[in-house]
Amino acid sequence: MNRLFEEFLLFKAENDAVADRTVKAYRDILARYEAWLDGRDPLEVNGDQLLAFCGPYLHKTLQLAPVSRTPYVACIRELYRYLSAVRGLTGRDPAQAVPYPRRPGKLPRVLSLDNAERLMWAPDFNSFEGVRDAAMLALLLGCGLRVGGLVKLNEGNIASLLAEGGEPRLALKPTEKGDKERLIPVPREADLLLRVYLEHPALEAIHRETANGDRVLFVTTRNRRCPPHEYYGERRRFSTRGVFAMIQRHGEAAGIPKDQLNPHALRHLFGTELAEGDIDLLERQKLMGHQDPKTTAIYTHLAFRKLTRSVDQANPLSKVTTPVSQLLGEMGSKPQGRARRGP
Repeated sequence: MNRLFEEFLLFKAENDAVADRTVKAYRDILARYEAWLDGRDPLEVNGDQLLAFCGPYLHKTLQLAPVSRTPYVACIRELYRYLSAVRGLTGRDPAQAVPYPRRPGKLPRVLSLDNAERLMWAPDFNSFEGVRDAAMLALLLGCGLRVGGLVKLNEGNIASLLAEGGEPRLALKPTEKGDKERLIPVPREADLLLRVYLEHPALEAIHRETANGDRVLFVTTRNRRCPPHEYYGERRRFSTRGVFAMIQRHGEAAGIPKDQLNPHALRHLFGTELAEGDIDLLERQKLMGHQDPKTTAIYTHLAFRKLTRSVDQANPLSKVTTPVSQLLGEMGSKPQGRARRGP
């Protein structure tokens, strides 16, 4: 491989502390880039040529989808940033003009309400782990938390506030994307499950204090990779991977389709229900923790049930007799319209 490419990979591994798998992926990408160069000097490549490699070549020759071309663009941009800014071997960075491919928008997969109910009943409430899992599921469903925000929670992120009418209620102050903290009221069902978890005797026996004196909120009960004498504090904290595994374990036991068994599907259900509940867009944006209201507006497209009910009840066809009115009436899905008029 080209000496400059080897130096770049070494720089990324030692100075940017990127993961080994990222270095390996970059090595594979640069091997393909070197083959495309076909003996040309990478220092003499211009922006148009890089656009040709990252666009037509990857699309037509390697037949890569936009999402698969993204790491190639990232690698090429990082390579020439290194050659230009760090090594000073090129003038203006030629890769600055190379854009990331636009990824097609996808509507998120949503956990259905029926399956949400099955999931909430799946944990064993006679065990500490079951109470803990139920509390975690309740916060994901009832507060729309991102999984990263959930696992970062400490007891200090829980606030006790007075709701309308003076009712004491819990609220969460999670830190999620961009290290921004937000305030989320905890719904009554999740409030109760969280209190039951916090008051569980097994939790009191676990050493979960952090370096700043706070206490990890959701803890694990076993970790084969951690020696028993080191299994306390931050090492007790649930991981995002652990949350995924917990949801899949309970969901599979409840017979829920696998494509609905991830934290994102639970968060999407929260966003969809807010949209169907006619909650103001700005309020939804705040509750979801979105910076861009366009992101929040996606959930309006998912809020289909209420629109369907409105159409079924108020459209003109529901108020007259049509050739299929009798059949729909027998099926119990349409009220009978007015008497059929003569021709």
